[in-house]
Amino acid sequence: MKTAIIGSGTMGSGIAQVAATAGCQVKLYDTQPEALEKAKAKLDKILNRLIEKRRIDKVEKSRIQNNISYVNSLKELADSDLVIEAIVENLQIKQTVFKELESLVSDSCILASNTSSLSIASIASALQKPERCIGIHFFNPAPLMRLVEVIPAIQTSEKITDKVVKTITDWGKTVAVAKDTPGFIVNRVARPFYGEALRIYEEGIADFATIDKAMKELGGFRMGPFELMDFIGNDVNYTVTETVYNAFYQDPRYKPSFTQKRLAEAGYLGRKTGKGYYTYDNKDVFPSKAKESQDDKLKAIIFNRILVMLINEAADALFWNIASAKDIDNAMTKGVNYPKGLLAWANEKGIDWCVEKIDNLYNEYHEDRYRCSPLLRKMKREGHKFFS
Repeated sequence: MKTAIIGSGTMGSGIAQVAATAGCQVKLYDTQPEALEKAKAKLDKILNRLIEKRRIDKVEKSRIQNNISYVNSLKELADSDLVIEAIVENLQIKQTVFKELESLVSDSCILASNTSSLSIASIASALQKPERCIGIHFFNPAPLMRLVEVIPAIQTSEKITDKVVKTITDWGKTVAVAKDTPGFIVNRVARPFYGEALRIYEEGIADFATIDKAMKELGGFRMGPFELMDFIGNDVNYTVTETVYNAFYQDPRYKPSFTQKRLAEAGYLGRKTGKGYYTYDNKDVFPSKAKESQDDKLKAIIFNRILVMLINEAADALFWNIASAKDIDNAMTKGVNYPKGLLAWANEKGIDWCVEKIDNLYNEYHEDRYRCSPLLRKMKREGHKFFS
C-alpha cells in the first residue's frame, strides 16, 4: 500500500517508520525541507541503535530507509492509497489540508487523521467524499507502542473501517475500534489518573512524590501521575484535559486543574523545560527529592481513590458503547502501559468494592464528579462481572 504521512515531527516520523518497516512505500511530507532532513537523520540514528541492540541488521536498515521518500509538495502524494496526517491539533488547519488533498488523490484513497482529541466527523465534513475519512490514532513513540485507536466517523463507510483495521493489524499493531467521542478511549479513560491525583494534591492530602509513590508501589504503574505529566509536558496534558472537558459540555468529571494551568502558564512544562512538578537538571532525569510520607495507610487511600475513578471511567466508556470491554482494556495496557486492564482490575477488586468506594466519595463531596457509572451499579445489583 502506498502510504503518505503529513508532518515529519516525532509522531509523523514514527508512523512513517512503522509503515516502512511493514513493507509500505512511504512518502513523508513536510512544508519545511530542514524538518525533513532532521527526520531523516533521526531515523538513521534510531535504526543504528536497533542494529547495536541486534534487533535488525544493516540489510534491514537499508530496506526501511529505501521505503521512505521525503517530499515537500502535496502534489507528490497524488498516487497514495492511504494518507495519515499528523500535524497541529487545529480543526481548521486539518480541514484545509484535507480539502487540498482530496483534489489531488484518487477517489479510493483513504484520508486519515492522527488526532488525539478532535472530532473525526468535523474533519470529514470538509470533504466531498467524507465516507473516505477515518481516525487512526497512534501513541508516542509510534514504533514502540502497540496500540492504535481506529475511529470511524458517522460518515465513514464500513468498508473503509474494515480496510483500515486490516492494514494497521498487518503493520503489527493491536487495534482498538472506538466511537468518535471526545478523547476516544485512552485520552478519556486516563483523565482521572491525572485529574484525581491533582485533586488529592490540591486538597492537601499528599504531595507529588507521595502520590507518585503510591501509584507505583501499590499499583505497579511505571510512572506516577506527576512524573508522567512532566514527561508528556504540562502544556500538552492540560490542553487535552481542557479539550475533553469542553467537548463534554463541562462535565465535572473532566474538570481541569488550576495547579496544572498555572504551571503551564509559568512555562514549567516538565522535563523539556527542566522544571515541572519536579526539578530536573541535565545530568539527572529523575525527580529531585521531595517530602514523602511513609504512611502505608495514606498511600493505600491515594491508590484506591485514583484506581476506582479510573475503573469508573472505563465502565462508563463501556456503558456508552465507546468501545468493547476487550478494546478498552487493551487500549489502557497497550496504549499507555497500565499494569492491568481496568475492567479486569474491577473484577479483581470486586464490583461491590468499586460501587462502595465511588459512593463514599460522592457522599463526602456531593459532586457529580463522583457519580457512579450506571453499569457498575447494574452489575452489582445483578451479581455480574466484566468478561463473564
